[in-house]
Amino acid sequence: MRPIIFEKDPTFWYETLRSFGHIAYGGADFGEVLTTSQRIIEGDYDSWHDEWLATADRVTAEAAESLAAGRRVSARDGFLRASNYYRAAEFFLHGDPADPRIDVAYTGQVTCFRAFADLSGIERVEIPYEGTTLPGYLYRGTGGATVVMHNGFDGSAEELHFFAAAALSERGFNVLTFDGPGQPGALREGLVFRPDWEHVVGPVLDFLLAEPHVDDSRVALLGVSMGGMLAPRAAAFDPRIKALIAFDGVYDMGHIVAARFGGDRSAAAQALSRPEADAQLSALMEHDPTMRWAFTHGTWAFGAPSPRGYLTALLDYHLGDGVAERITCPTLVCSAFGDFAFQGQPEALYEHLTCDKTLIEFTEAEGADAHCQSGAQRLALARISDWLERIFA
Repeated sequence: MRPIIFEKDPTFWYETLRSFGHIAYGGADFGEVLTTSQRIIEGDYDSWHDEWLATADRVTAEAAESLAAGRRVSARDGFLRASNYYRAAEFFLHGDPADPRIDVAYTGQVTCFRAFADLSGIERVEIPYEGTTLPGYLYRGTGGATVVMHNGFDGSAEELHFFAAAALSERGFNVLTFDGPGQPGALREGLVFRPDWEHVVGPVLDFLLAEPHVDDSRVALLGVSMGGMLAPRAAAFDPRIKALIAFDGVYDMGHIVAARFGGDRSAAAQALSRPEADAQLSALMEHDPTMRWAFTHGTWAFGAPSPRGYLTALLDYHLGDGVAERITCPTLVCSAFGDFAFQGQPEALYEHLTCDKTLIEFTEAEGADAHCQSGAQRLALARISDWLERIFA
């Protein structure tokens, strides 16, 4: 798909496409996304924040006026869009986690989404986890089957509404979304990413299966983006997961690191152990906007002391050593032809699976070739939902 704005900055374009995609389930309006984007200076993180915040604040104020006047549908819709716009506003600021603008925008995202949830019958939940809690939302359905969902490297539990929760809920599924360690709600409590994701999903399933309306024989797990590696990792070690969706599939998060630093894990780890790697990474960040964002966000979300430390940690995030082969439940792997982040990764995961498996390849002709099919969410989520309905028929 050719960019229609930010032609020289693939990261700004993808994040704009991400918001365009959320139109499908009420997370944006075309005119609001386009006019906000047209005010942004390409490559300027401050400009990105300022313009998205201005749009979010304006939409929030209008939603609040509607609510005060008793116009609940208008208020609900406005709060949902504003939540997504606040999410966008703080997206590129994570190079300095102490930047106060991050918490202002994140608080706006959560506050607006909770206002939407309260108006929509979606329940807020706090899931017990290692002496603290993980934030999430419970959508009570009518069909008996339940889908547990988490995001990946940078997305929030609130954004999962657009990335499948709404689509599954309207089909009758129960849906439980949550933020795990390294993801926005948990990260702000000091919980950083961990590769042994089964120890995250385990407590979530304990919480879910205590609900009397949940059928423990019909529970699926869906992971988005990097969650397409984390969710399979959990499914490999937890037999309570009866179906798995990798949206999109990821076999080895460290593959790009290894390829750039020596070709294999041990060579990459050795190269990254040298202080001179810092200069190499700084140069890469200066010339590649995607790497600049990924390295700064990853350093925070992984609790690493530097981009070098983040990349070293990333080498542990994979489904090798027989982990993928341990998965026994039916598994759906999604793949996007033009995925800038994980090209070839879904196919690698699919190849290593020994369970009942399905690969769906989304194409440019369908407008679905972007990472996680951003821009084609109705199409993608129809296929994912149809697969789940067949599995649990």
